[in-house]
Order: sequence, then structure tokens, then C-alpha cells
Amino acid sequence: MKLHISLGIAFVILALDLASKYWVESTLEFGQVIPLTSFFNLVLTYNPGAAFSFLSEQSGWQRWFLSGIAGSAALLIVYLLNRYKHERLFCLSLSLILGGALGNLYDRITLGHVVDFLDFYIGTYHWPAFNVADSAIFIGAVLMIYESFRKDKTESIQRKTK
Repeated sequence: MKLHISLGIAFVILALDLASKYWVESTLEFGQVIPLTSFFNLVLTYNPGAAFSFLSEQSGWQRWFLSGIAGSAALLIVYLLNRYKHERLFCLSLSLILGGALGNLYDRITLGHVVDFLDFYIGTYHWPAFNVADSAIFIGAVLMIYESFRKDKTESIQRKTK
């Protein structure tokens, strides 16, 4: 996949993430819950930490630590996108991860926290709220894992036929 296509996919994810967060913040008050189904709410919440609110109770140093990790990861991803441009599924997964990482990085740098608003639940058990960026990162990671199994299987078949 050409680098400009991979970066275009990442930009689309970034734009969708930022637009959805802007809409939620302009529509809901902090903590406000809008039930949409029997298992899904919109709720405006902020996460100063990482996934599952990891490090969210810290004094603020995590903002720059997590921003540094996201920035470094973004640079590494751009390098990998250019190096492995012939591996389409790998590049698609990296593009999704890059777009998501940049969306959360933008929040972290400009707001000091990440805006989350998607709240799935079963009964009284709620999955931690997340956003479009988190969804893209998750889907990209799943695709990358799938690609690694598919690639191992393909290489194994090629070795057996030689």
C-alpha cells in the first residue's frame, strides 16, 4: 500500500475521531448519560490515563509520558508503513493504529485527558468508556494479529511445498 494511501486512512480516522469528540463535547455535559439501547449509552467522560484508566490517578506526569509514547509510536509506524508498503493488511492495521494514536495524542496534548463517550454494558457491568480512536486502535491490533497468523500459515505451507 502506498504511503500516501496509508496516511490518508490514518487522517480519515483522526478526522472522524476529532469530529465525534467535538460533537459529544458540544452536546453533552460531563457525566451526562444518553441511553440509546439496552446495552449502549453515550456518556461524556474524561480519561487522563491510558487504557482502562491506567495511571489516571497520578499527579499529571502521565500526560507527557503517554504523549511521548504515542508520538514515538507514530514515528515508528510511519517508518514501518514506508518499509513494508507491499504488505497491504499490515499497512491497513498500522494506518488504523496511527489514526487512533494521533486522535488520542491530540486530546492528551491539548486537553490533558482523552475524551471518551461510547459506553457498552450488560446489566450493571459497564465496559470502560472509549472513543473512535480506541476502536481504530483495537481493530488495527486485531488485524495485525490476524495477519501474523495468516502469514505464519502461508510461510509454513511454502516451506512444506519446497
